[in-house]
Amino acid sequence: MAGTTVEEHGAVYEALRHAVETTGASVAASDLQTWMGTDKREAIAALVRIGGGTPDAALVERQYEVFRACLREAYAKTPPEPIAQADKALAELRARGVKVALTTGFSDDVALPLLESLGWATGEGGNLDAVVTSDEVVRGRPAPYMIHRAMEKTGVVDVRRVLVAGDTAVDLEAGTNAGAGVVVGVLTGQLTREQLEAHPHSHVLDSVADVPGLPETARA
Repeated sequence: MAGTTVEEHGAVYEALRHAVETTGASVAASDLQTWMGTDKREAIAALVRIGGGTPDAALVERQYEVFRACLREAYAKTPPEPIAQADKALAELRARGVKVALTTGFSDDVALPLLESLGWATGEGGNLDAVVTSDEVVRGRPAPYMIHRAMEKTGVVDVRRVLVAGDTAVDLEAGTNAGAGVVVGVLTGQLTREQLEAHPHSHVLDSVADVPGLPETARA
């Protein structure tokens, strides 16, 4: 979601950094970027450990609440909005019969209010076919489980006909690990084209808005 279909002005990056640094651990920008897109509790634990701390369960849960509070404050100050033309792209894909699912490293309590604020929803009249949060799987990205769960929810059985798009390295790794037929990096996040191209992919596009323009064969 964040950085791929939702423009949230870098709030997740800053909230995650703040949650780790307030434990006294140091955070390198490269490490922070590596863990973007993953389950946020896993990210906090890993970054605290990398920064020299000891991330026991109580500390991780406490700092996850710090992350949530920081994110709420940032979103209240600068509300998230759809990536430019993302709404149109999702609608065009669905009009062609393509199932659209969002997967996210956010838990339900963060992801669902965010989607509600955008007016995005599943079900009758909604603009999405499925949403998969980190609460629904035993492990987040780069594990393939959220993608496979999205397939379950949308009734898709052939992973070769799945297109995965994301703005982080772990998005591309998850798509590759899932066996997706098409794995697309998008440049609306924090990574450059060169950084995304260093990971397995089919395409690197300026935005998810460009996905409908891919040839049918490229979209599996």
